[in-house]
Amino acid sequence: MAVLAAIIIVAPYFVTFSQRELMVLLAINVLVVASYRLQTLTGEWSLAHLVMMGAGAYGSALYAKSFGAPVPVAMIGGAITAGVVAAVLSFPLFRMKGFYFLIGSFAAGEILRLIWKRFTDPFGGPKGIQRIPGFPDINIGPLHIDFFNPINYYYLVLLVVLVSLWILYRIERSRIGLTFHAIHWQDKLSESVGVDAFRYRMLAFVIASFFAGLAGALYAHNLSTVNPNQFDVNAMVYVLIWTIVGGTSRWYGPILGVVTLTIIDEVILRGIGADQIRPALYGLILILAILFLPDGLESLVIKAKDALRGRSSSKTSVPAEALDGSRD
Repeated sequence: MAVLAAIIIVAPYFVTFSQRELMVLLAINVLVVASYRLQTLTGEWSLAHLVMMGAGAYGSALYAKSFGAPVPVAMIGGAITAGVVAAVLSFPLFRMKGFYFLIGSFAAGEILRLIWKRFTDPFGGPKGIQRIPGFPDINIGPLHIDFFNPINYYYLVLLVVLVSLWILYRIERSRIGLTFHAIHWQDKLSESVGVDAFRYRMLAFVIASFFAGLAGALYAHNLSTVNPNQFDVNAMVYVLIWTIVGGTSRWYGPILGVVTLTIIDEVILRGIGADQIRPALYGLILILAILFLPDGLESLVIKAKDALRGRSSSKTSVPAEALDGSRD
């Protein structure tokens, strides 16, 4: 773990400029899939999660550019906006379950994207919003931090993502998180003991959308532009594949998925000049994962931990012959 932390911290100094940008986007995507997993804890898979990210991106961009809010305040405002949008959508969406919820979330997300495309004022139409203000520099005495530098922005994103992951982890381990799991597996039984399943599903949707919106705000102020096509269903499919391939029974499963597939995508495919086959490769990986790793990449980690525990216990156990000899 210490080695992994050291690599994450020092890696930006040993990669190219484009790879630093990739590391920033990867950190943002980690927050996207981690927040999406919280949504899935109640058993409902949404196709609007990336649109909630877009709501945060558009909200933060508008607050900073049109209303002149400080960028940090605008980013929090964008995340809250995504949460509010999710709360409003909860009332029609959570009248549905399972496949119908999936299709309903897709329809709701497309309606939002069409609104962004249709209205030039204030959303910029198909071109979106451009020249979004960046994160302001920090000047404290001799200390000067320029967030236009990808390394500095990477550390900012990393800090926000780590704090967000810790909050999401604590939520899952809390009584609220246990209730999410209960609703997933036994919703009728949970309701019979007084649990309001609708309210908890809505709560999971709102929290997940808040953090997706925060990821969208980080994304918008990094690229300085945002448009509806960045949050379409094609991009959402990749989020689904990252999550499924990584696994959802452990909090780190989707993170394994997005990191592994990003390395395959950006390092291997781009290295051999075959990034055009990305959709086909992702489809193949998804099929193979369903067939041979139905519990995702996280199952390999679990098996490795069990193997290490078994090996360590066998080393520390005392043979029966030795015990008999001591008795003699």
